[in-house]
Amino acid sequence: MTTTILFDPLAPWPFITVLFGMVLCSLGLSLWRGLSGWALRTFAALVVLAALTGPVIQQEEREHLDDIVFVVEDRSASQKLGNRDEAVSQAAASLKEQLTARPNTELREITVGDGANNSGTGIMQALSDAMAEAPKGRIAGAILLSDGQVHDLDRASDMPAPIHLLHTGKQGDWDRRLTIDNAPAFAILGEEITMTLRIDDLGAGPDGADKVPLEVSIDGDTPQQFEVSTGTDIELPLILPHGGRNVLQFSTPAVDGELTDRNNSIVVQINGVRDRLSVLLVSGEPHPGGRTWRNLLKSDSSVDLVHFTILRPPEKQDGVPVSELSLIAFPTRELFLEKIDDFDLIIFDRYKRRGILPSLYLDNVRNYVEGGGAVLIAAGPDFASAESIYRTPLADVIPARPTVRIFEEAYRPQVSELGQRHPVTAGLEQEFEGEWGHWLRHIDLEAERGDTLMTGVDDRPLLVLDHVGEGRVALLGSDHAWLWHRGYEGGGPQLELLRRLAHWLMKEPELEEETLWAEAAGQKLRIIRRSLENAVGQVVVTTPSGEMQSLALSETAPGQFEAQFEGPEIGLYRLENGDHTAVIGLGPAAPIEFDETLASTELLEPIIKQSTGGIMALEDGLPRLRDVRAGRPAAGRGWIGLTPRNAYETKSVTQIPLLPAWLMLLLSTLLLTGAWLYEGRR
Repeated sequence: MTTTILFDPLAPWPFITVLFGMVLCSLGLSLWRGLSGWALRTFAALVVLAALTGPVIQQEEREHLDDIVFVVEDRSASQKLGNRDEAVSQAAASLKEQLTARPNTELREITVGDGANNSGTGIMQALSDAMAEAPKGRIAGAILLSDGQVHDLDRASDMPAPIHLLHTGKQGDWDRRLTIDNAPAFAILGEEITMTLRIDDLGAGPDGADKVPLEVSIDGDTPQQFEVSTGTDIELPLILPHGGRNVLQFSTPAVDGELTDRNNSIVVQINGVRDRLSVLLVSGEPHPGGRTWRNLLKSDSSVDLVHFTILRPPEKQDGVPVSELSLIAFPTRELFLEKIDDFDLIIFDRYKRRGILPSLYLDNVRNYVEGGGAVLIAAGPDFASAESIYRTPLADVIPARPTVRIFEEAYRPQVSELGQRHPVTAGLEQEFEGEWGHWLRHIDLEAERGDTLMTGVDDRPLLVLDHVGEGRVALLGSDHAWLWHRGYEGGGPQLELLRRLAHWLMKEPELEEETLWAEAAGQKLRIIRRSLENAVGQVVVTTPSGEMQSLALSETAPGQFEAQFEGPEIGLYRLENGDHTAVIGLGPAAPIEFDETLASTELLEPIIKQSTGGIMALEDGLPRLRDVRAGRPAAGRGWIGLTPRNAYETKSVTQIPLLPAWLMLLLSTLLLTGAWLYEGRR
């Protein structure tokens, strides 16, 4: 209960001031003239003036509020190093015991973990959020238990009380860190990229460690060994070995005594893309579909097309001089002998033997396929004749043999049961709305090897794909795919089919029929196995720490099996399913929590000094708690201070008039009557 005197004037204060001045003037005049009764009249006037000021006695019933002290525990990944986490737990328990025993004190504990999306330790944001939920007039201080590596200093709020840092660092801490700069997300195949690598020994590192070993591996293969210098930038040139995702791991062995080996290894994932695709298109007898192939390839700006069209075969004798038919002779020797390996894809569109390409050249094309090249054959009526390209050395790589039959009738191409599982034709029906249009010609084929993905008349092979040596061959048993392009009977998915064919032939990873890969989303892995088989076994996942776990794969679409896996840690994961393997890096290439592992006070020092707080090491012992006045230094040798706020909450307020009106009237009347009687007696 507290009591105060307040004034609630019955008239404006300027009016009361004027009356008070008039009383003083009257008093002066009475004293100058020597009038009797001046004292009683003056007291009567003062009583009236006091009544006009309206004095009241205010009584408040107050409830004292506890001071709020924040204890922030840093439980981020960097606090798991050494015995930091244990030191924080012990300090937090001791502080809780002291603050609980402290009178008029409320403890509010805040736990801070790793930030989302590799954003680091967000102590300032957590403290600001807690302050927003507490009245500023009750905050007596904040104690941070951390290594001082804070990543959200821009979120700091003004603190009305001292902030203290009790850091978990120790004398003699050191760590070896590997970093890589300017690692691109994409790189062009065949072109050299340069990354900058650096190895640093932070803190009290070992003596004589000027050279350290470095291991570099690609896609989990046997690593290459190097010796590199510490403390210097190393330019690392690199050419990606294949298209698609390339997983590169750089690591240096752990050394006894360092804080952690988590930053001794970095996983970088770079997608290899082709700059320009070189395609050789060899057209035989001109036909309506020839322009379709040319338009398709020319519409892609990433394709360099060389088109070889036979307009005048040698057997045609019309008397026109050769010099008037062409400006230069076509460089067949250069294309098919000297520079054939420069092409990513060779397309034979209704080509037949006419003596222009000798068997030696076609035999070189066969060697080109077996060595890793790709050939697509779009067969026309000539493919079933005696001059068929099948009657050349290319027969060794063509997956289907032509018969003498040619079906000149309408039919709709159908995706075979195997084709429903193959990535080239899987889901092709969904790429085109409505029913596919008819084709009007089908070259009869007998598949000798490979995979038949599409069928035509009487379910006979229409599209056959095959692996030959290191290369690939595709055979399309019709020259009427252009009907879809022209919109005949509504058309069909011609562009998508030909695009997938070209990409499969050029070994694009997303169109491999037998493959294993994974996609990462946060700490979750989506493992995907594509196969032409009806069932696949389990996939074995090997974590960065070497633990192995088997997962069952379930079929989610024809030919596609999937499994979900929650990765327990950041690093390189290896996947195995039979003969198929894959690697994937989970988490950021360089986790921010392990970028700076040594405890630091530099980041928080400006904020702590501004709040008059202090910085101390937990290895020196837990400091004592003291009360300090606001604005005074709040830290000293072996102690830290908290500012008592003396906050309270008013429960009720009672006001009683100090001078009741009847009493004031009676008192003023008695004084005036006394003055009158006194003057009358005189």
